[in-house]
Amino acid sequence: MTDNSIDWDPGTYRRFRGLRLRPALDLLLQIGDVPDGCVVDLGCGDGAVAGPLRARFPGRPIIGIDSSAAMLAHAQGYDQTRLADIAHWSPEEAPAVIFSNAALHWVHQHDVLLPRLVSELAPDGVLAVQMPRQFDAPSHRLLRNLAEEMFPDRFGFDDYVPPVAPPGAYQRLLGPLGTVDVWETEYLQPLSPVAEGHPVRAFTQSTALRPFAARMGEGELQEFLDAYDDALSFAYPAEADGTVLFPFRRLFIILSRDG
Repeated sequence: MTDNSIDWDPGTYRRFRGLRLRPALDLLLQIGDVPDGCVVDLGCGDGAVAGPLRARFPGRPIIGIDSSAAMLAHAQGYDQTRLADIAHWSPEEAPAVIFSNAALHWVHQHDVLLPRLVSELAPDGVLAVQMPRQFDAPSHRLLRNLAEEMFPDRFGFDDYVPPVAPPGAYQRLLGPLGTVDVWETEYLQPLSPVAEGHPVRAFTQSTALRPFAARMGEGELQEFLDAYDDALSFAYPAEADGTVLFPFRRLFIILSRDG
């Protein structure tokens, strides 16, 4: 995790741990043979993937890197954890695997960042990345639209560019650096009713909503959340049993560096 406008809330984030873990497992299953060396969980958060990484790569040092002290305080299962801004992180030794689940979309300039991460790998090492590509969906678009409408003095998105590019852009960027596989999956996530607000708001509150909340006072934030809930109820209506179907698109990259 890299957005430090306010620190991450591990408890809120863990409410949807299963839904957030499944893409990490799907990514992990696509990693083939790797050379000797350590495995880095870049943007490790509260350590949800530590166990699966250790099961997939037994006997190797597993290192967790994150910029949130609150998240790292809950991260267990690593041989080492380090507090670092992953935008500028550099390993002490060339890793066999750099694994990053739902973290690099918080970091700008992927055209610089991703080639740099590849260059840090050991020969034949693997970069494995999963990022949400949900930014034009109502769950995320409504945040921008409402913030700009309600607080035009603080929010403007005329020049907005989604932080994650289409798959082809990453294929073209990374293709010259190794063997690359890029794909997308849209997960249909059934969300149960929650005690307060819309279920989709409960999902985004610990992630996409955070940078907006950080720029609002308490009263302003409640007004914004009420408007967001109302808009979400039209975009994602409840089913007969009260659940909400929430499609969520994620982009995956696996690159094996040329030896």
